[in-house]
Amino acid sequence: MKVVIPVAGAGTRLRPHTYTQPKPLMPVAGKPIIRFIIDKLVEVGLTDFVFVIGYLGEKIRDYIEQAYPHLQTEFVYQESREGSAHAIWTAREAIEDEDEIFIAFGDTIFDVDLRQMLDCQYSCLGVKKVSDPREFGVADIDENGFATRMIEKPRIPKSNMAIVGLYKVKEVPVLLRVINHMIQHDLRSMGEFQLTDALQLMLEQGIRFQTLTVNNWFDCGRKEVLLETNAMLLTRRGYATDDFDLPESENTIFIHPVAVGANCQIANSIIGPNVTIGDNVTINYSIVKDSIIGNFAALDDVVLKHSVIGSDAGVRGMNLSLNIGDNTEIDFD
Repeated sequence: MKVVIPVAGAGTRLRPHTYTQPKPLMPVAGKPIIRFIIDKLVEVGLTDFVFVIGYLGEKIRDYIEQAYPHLQTEFVYQESREGSAHAIWTAREAIEDEDEIFIAFGDTIFDVDLRQMLDCQYSCLGVKKVSDPREFGVADIDENGFATRMIEKPRIPKSNMAIVGLYKVKEVPVLLRVINHMIQHDLRSMGEFQLTDALQLMLEQGIRFQTLTVNNWFDCGRKEVLLETNAMLLTRRGYATDDFDLPESENTIFIHPVAVGANCQIANSIIGPNVTIGDNVTINYSIVKDSIIGNFAALDDVVLKHSVIGSDAGVRGMNLSLNIGDNTEIDFD
């Protein structure tokens, strides 16, 4: 079974960071978002991946080829970003001979029994109850757990079960045929060819979709969700840095959980809780909590909370909440 991961989006809701860093490579709890996705899939034995790249795609390709040399990977370029169904259509030559495929969106961290999805005799969707389903693709579900209707961002939703960006599709030729139909007849929702609409067309042709409720799901497209996900994952075993792995730091207190990268120089500071620090970061005379600090950043005489600081950024002399992109330097002295 091939895995298709669309990662061509521009990540506009995470700007300014995504001007220079693709959203799937944004760090959470010590590693990029996309690594959580790939690692989960590899754990259940999936090793054949197709990545649909676009905006800053070479950075994603370089990272994956370096981090996962043992996987079979293929990269296809989505020249025009026209929606999730269009992303799958872009990869059609790589998947058209497959009996079934697994689709995982490249900006979503999930906690689900993937083996249960893979073993399902039907095509399968990951779903999760949400407070405002108008922001998502939504599935109406019958008493046996099968989807009866799917709609993208409904104005008046009849269900609060969001489709979370995880799909096992057994009828690949049917999927490609309905997407082709959508493109030929310009059938768009919100100006794009939506995968939710393609699956609804499959439903109307008699294809059955079993649903599986995920335990946790984080759409890391906004700063607030990114920080919430970071805090949640750091409390789990294996993500935070243990005391004996923390760098030697003069006059510094670490309040767990924190994740600290390699070659960091930290002094005269209080770090934590819920802080992820990248590699080669310098921090002095600072207090940092509930934040993510990128690689090679430098903080001096600052108090930060609920902040995301990009790679190679420098911040000195301040006490604010920030959302600072890569290659930025701010001096409040």
